[in-house]
Amino acid sequence: MKILIWHGYLLGGTGSNVYTRSLARSWSRLGHEVVVFCQDPHPEQFDLGGAIVVRPDLRGGSLPVFVLDRYEDLEARLLQDLAPAERLEFVERNACAVREHLPADFLLANHVLLGAPVGAAVGMPFAVKAHGSELEFSIRGNADLAAWARQALGDASSVFAGSEHIRRVLEDVLGPGEHLARVRVVPPGVDVDAFRPRPRDEALRALIEEARRDPPNPGRRLERLPDEGNADRFAEFLAGEEPTLVYVGKLSHEKGADLLVDALEHVDARAVLVGFGPLRDDLAARAGGRLLLSGPLEHRHLVHLFALADVSVTPSVFPEAFGMVAAEAAAAGSPPLVARHSGLAEIAAGLEEEYPPEYRALTSFAPGDARDLAAKANAILGLPQGEWKRLSGAARRTVVRRWSWEHVAGSILSS
Repeated sequence: MKILIWHGYLLGGTGSNVYTRSLARSWSRLGHEVVVFCQDPHPEQFDLGGAIVVRPDLRGGSLPVFVLDRYEDLEARLLQDLAPAERLEFVERNACAVREHLPADFLLANHVLLGAPVGAAVGMPFAVKAHGSELEFSIRGNADLAAWARQALGDASSVFAGSEHIRRVLEDVLGPGEHLARVRVVPPGVDVDAFRPRPRDEALRALIEEARRDPPNPGRRLERLPDEGNADRFAEFLAGEEPTLVYVGKLSHEKGADLLVDALEHVDARAVLVGFGPLRDDLAARAGGRLLLSGPLEHRHLVHLFALADVSVTPSVFPEAFGMVAAEAAAAGSPPLVARHSGLAEIAAGLEEEYPPEYRALTSFAPGDARDLAAKANAILGLPQGEWKRLSGAARRTVVRRWSWEHVAGSILSS
């Protein structure tokens, strides 16, 4: 098959970016011809399994986003702040780039907006992947955008949601419409070959080696790059057998980064916080000797870091579509501890089916409750080694059975 994937953003960092490159790699490895349309200026940095990358020309225009971040060579503006004519210009520029690669057998467009309008403008049957950020940050409460989304989704052959939570959000934000009958729940996936348990010494050596390959970033000039000097900091901070907790996500209130640091005051462990965001400086001021902030890391780092984590925490206070980092941590054998709400609750429910009955309460904590988070983290960290390994093995089995990318890629094409 010839498969086209329209994304419109980058290929590294956030969940939808990882989703796009992982699907491209999986479909390419299955023998399909894959073309990815995105705005990543450096696609050669990522393993796409041989997929072709096309960058639609946005020169002179803006990149509509849901959360404002800095981009290397583009002006990013909130989708809801763009005039209708600017939105339509963006759609046509992207649709034109996609049409140049027709005919094709399958077109998947990411995000309800602006993926569905781009898909509709291409002129072939298309499916849409709803990721959640567009729904919560831009469309919710905006009648104009909601109406446009309903209209565009009416032309989609399928609408994929990563969780039951996102299916419900679609209905809540957009209201009734024929598109609801075409929603299919297909969770995102994990590269279970890359994210796997590793011996501690091997994982630490590999993490340090990857950090030595990082590009220069003096003074954290580029917030999307890892901090300079991470290799030496990892070697010192992660030496020894002290219990280790890992957080990966944006350093923002919505992601619960400050809630986690509150909880860490009552947890007997060192912690590595991975990511960038508006709370970075505040959290750094509270760091002390038991907290290391690394800046953002890529999968090439995380496959090793998660294997070093005795527990990984996803403490978001804002709804999450799924909780990719929790599933990746579980695949590496690090028992995840998630806030029990939205798509994260579905991660917890999947883990509970594999966990021994006496440990099922250790998959999640009450949303926004730092004390409960601390208590559950301490319970996991306090397990005897043999019992912790039981939990680790159950976490890994959950991901292999439910959330491998090969399973996800096949499910989308067969829906």
